[in-house]
Amino acid sequence: MTRTHHEPEYHWTVPVAGDGRETNPAHWPRGGWNPAEQRTFRPAFRDERGDRFGAFDYLSAVGRAADVAGFDGVTVPYDPAGEDSWITAGTLLRESRWLRVGAEFHPGFATPVYAAKLSVTLQRFTDARLDWHVVVDADETAQRALGDFVTGDDRYARADEFLTVARGVWHERAFSYEGRFHQVVAGGFFGPLSGVPFPRVHLTGTSDAALALSAKHADVHVFALDADPAVLAGHIARLRAAAGARRDGIGIGLRVPLLVREDANEAAEALTRRAGTGAGTGAGLSAADNAVVWHGFDAFGHRDTAGLVGSYDGVAARLAEYRETLGITRFFLAARPAAEEAYRIGEHLLPRLHAAAPTPAKASA
Repeated sequence: MTRTHHEPEYHWTVPVAGDGRETNPAHWPRGGWNPAEQRTFRPAFRDERGDRFGAFDYLSAVGRAADVAGFDGVTVPYDPAGEDSWITAGTLLRESRWLRVGAEFHPGFATPVYAAKLSVTLQRFTDARLDWHVVVDADETAQRALGDFVTGDDRYARADEFLTVARGVWHERAFSYEGRFHQVVAGGFFGPLSGVPFPRVHLTGTSDAALALSAKHADVHVFALDADPAVLAGHIARLRAAAGARRDGIGIGLRVPLLVREDANEAAEALTRRAGTGAGTGAGLSAADNAVVWHGFDAFGHRDTAGLVGSYDGVAARLAEYRETLGITRFFLAARPAAEEAYRIGEHLLPRLHAAAPTPAKASA
């Protein structure tokens, strides 16, 4: 069943560049699995597999955890220092039956025709569960190291052409296009490669260029959490103004790192252990049902600085508030360590979120 933009979805984030199991982030192995660590499950049992359990096995375990926990999907980030998002996403798609899997990628990684060909095959093999998360505003130093020297507003012009060409060859049998960055003559997919749903396109950013690109191409625009809801509301209003007649066709998403526990005191204690003495107090947690925006999640290996710390009830109430007041219905959640926290959040937080969600009829009213 295809969901509307009014129905909430909750997606988990796969840690392709480390999971914070080492105190020093410089020592985090790819995938977050530490091969030097002897894992003890019970006093009498140890993991004796050694190098037979590797980094990708851990990423696979994160995907299975998200599937079992009841998430709607997972996102595989684009990170030049991490595992490749396409390979990881393709494997997680084949290992699950229900999850949507979002592959983050930069438009400079390949031609749009090749990206579309990769995607049409993944869609055919996995019941059309692939999403695209197109990262336009990537770190320029990292991109130059990868051989990409497109900068400034040209990045958005290229992304516009990339998405135009990808959709063109996907839906037309003789698509031709001549642009500054991409050219195609009579391109298109035939036979079994035709008639497959195009991946849902996710875009990000708050600049005028980013919002204009989303207004034209996005199925979902994803924002990072801000401590001030008014700032988010302003960005969303700008997006909807840019989208014009398409405004109701664009879903609004939010990336939210989490640290959640049974009550606020336990969450504060966990934050103190992880971030150092005084961090829990500084987070401002004061009540059993409280949740606050805390700045410092980037020190735990997250891409974003701001996230939510608090009790299950408090965090559920805060996310419901974002949904009801700002119209956000796509939540891209993350926590460390990813496999264990996926089970925790699936057991304790997701049921609260689903209980608080409006019915489709109510949401679309």
